[in-house]
Amino acid sequence: MILIGRVIKNASVVTLKDERKVVNFSLAINGWFKSKNNPQGVKVTTYVNCSYWISPSIAERLTKGSLVELDGRLEAKAYTGIDGEVKASLNCHVNSITIHHTVKDSKAAAQPTQSNTGEEVKDDLPF
Repeated sequence: MILIGRVIKNASVVTLKDERKVVNFSLAINGWFKSKNNPQGVKVTTYVNCSYWISPSIAERLTKGSLVELDGRLEAKAYTGIDGEVKASLNCHVNSITIHHTVKDSKAAAQPTQSNTGEEVKDDLPF
């Protein structure tokens, strides 16, 4: 299954008891559909918990807001929450990752840049 979406928080590397390492991260996939009741359309976001076992070094590039394409196996899991309510999660065991766009470090993004004329350039991106 191929998934394309944005990483919702920086990836983390977990070392298991047997010294294997897994990269864990979550992906937000935005969709849109039009129904008879709502002609303007409805935006839907699907969240997927991902695990990548092949190379833990990729974790430093899987930062919040990065646009990635994944190929992997999806599975749904049901569980009981702390409050006793039955919940479900969508998980992906990732086989390959293609990073299409990464977001700069927040410290670097906060610093203003200057154009060739010495004027301050303001970043007007919505994210």
